[in-house]
Amino acid sequence: MDAAVIIAGAGPAGLMLAGELRLAGVDVIVLERLAERTGESRGLGFTARTMEVFDQRGLLARFGDVETSALGHFGGIPLDFGLLEGAWKAAKTVPQSVTETRLEEWAAELGADIRRGHELLSLREHGDAVEVEVRGPEGLRTLRAAYLVGCDGGRSTVRKAAGFDFPGTAATLEMFLADVKGLDLEPRMIGEKLPGGMVMVAKLPGGITRIIAGEYGTSPRRRATPPAYEEIAAVWKRLTGGDITHGEPVWLSAFGDAARQASEYRRGRVLLAGDSAHIHLPAGGQGMNTSIQDSVNLGWKLAAVVNGLAGPGLLDSYHSERHPVGERLLMNTRAQGLLLLGGPEVQPLREVLAELVAFEEVDRHLAGMVSGLEITYDVGAGTNPLLGKRMPHLELVGEHAKSSSTELLHHGRGVLLDLADNARLRERAAPWSARVDVVTAEPHGVSEDSVLHGTSAVLIRPDGHVAWAAPGSCHDLPMALTRWFGTPRVGRAF
Repeated sequence: MDAAVIIAGAGPAGLMLAGELRLAGVDVIVLERLAERTGESRGLGFTARTMEVFDQRGLLARFGDVETSALGHFGGIPLDFGLLEGAWKAAKTVPQSVTETRLEEWAAELGADIRRGHELLSLREHGDAVEVEVRGPEGLRTLRAAYLVGCDGGRSTVRKAAGFDFPGTAATLEMFLADVKGLDLEPRMIGEKLPGGMVMVAKLPGGITRIIAGEYGTSPRRRATPPAYEEIAAVWKRLTGGDITHGEPVWLSAFGDAARQASEYRRGRVLLAGDSAHIHLPAGGQGMNTSIQDSVNLGWKLAAVVNGLAGPGLLDSYHSERHPVGERLLMNTRAQGLLLLGGPEVQPLREVLAELVAFEEVDRHLAGMVSGLEITYDVGAGTNPLLGKRMPHLELVGEHAKSSSTELLHHGRGVLLDLADNARLRERAAPWSARVDVVTAEPHGVSEDSVLHGTSAVLIRPDGHVAWAAPGSCHDLPMALTRWFGTPRVGRAF
């Protein structure tokens, strides 16, 4: 084996996955077709859930002072994300190029072998391995690994070569995106309607202005190269009457509203994550964030299988948990696309939805959907409201003064958090101590209306989701530990 895992693609999903695998000591090679980062930033900022994920790995400090906001939208209709419970709000102005740089630095520091200028051409799966043919600076070479993960984007070579189905709907229109220097334009909210189409203006760091423009009735084109700035300036002129020809383009792109999702996220030893598994209209900044969260869900599971701590069946939960998330992603971005890009016939729908959003329950529901904070996995029946949800940030006192539930996840391991100093509980978890950190501490600042009120213990998976909680889980602790962390090699489960 050249590595335990080969990842195709050094975008946010691939780099996050590489870091997650290295936290567990898994040898990983990342193959990236491009010789260097482009500096382009299709995605901007992080959703609240991605902020939590980065905080769980101690990564937020790498981004410096991040501007956050409780304001968001659904199809251009304003939402108040401040209604959601969480330690973080969304970050609005972190370019994707910065995100990729920080994640690559992190993964490389952990020992990931990142090979730029290496393009995966084909693959062949054997019983115990996957072989890939790679074209690099020194010519063609064959690499072998136990598993291959395609994080190589919407036109994924891995997805096509492995025979994954990719059903969905084709693009029906074309939009333009341009990052431009030298423009003095007033900001325009996403979804601003003009007689001929939709425009947006946002100010980015470094004196860059991002504009998005799309005309009604345009037909999508499959472009081999980015659009010319003159073409985008002409569309802007037709829509707004303004002249932006004097601007200096930094990055230009065209995109559509195609919505497709792989029917399965795993076929044997080949898996998909990120845009390789799902493409959609970039509405609400969800694409990169969902991709990163795919990798955080997959990383610890794949590491456990590679390290012999769990059987391959654990990987099935990657599809069963993340495929429904992708389905809801496509559903809500298609709905937002109708609101953003539809003509005058959609206006009555926008007005009705705006009335509904005025109700806190509706606002909270849509904000939870777009932010990723609503995600709940099936970890077994029970009455504890934490089950399957992300673990809220919890300050800890006593033995772990100045610590928190978030900090306990920095190393990417499972955590059994004993909040009631229960020696019997810790004894039952002892056979899994090589895989799960058992921590005794007292919660700080838990109010009576908190979801944590009355909870005496939680089993937290490495991705931050609660796999078991007391009281209220129908399964007992050893069953939950076995399900998510495998059968202990020594000792016995009580």
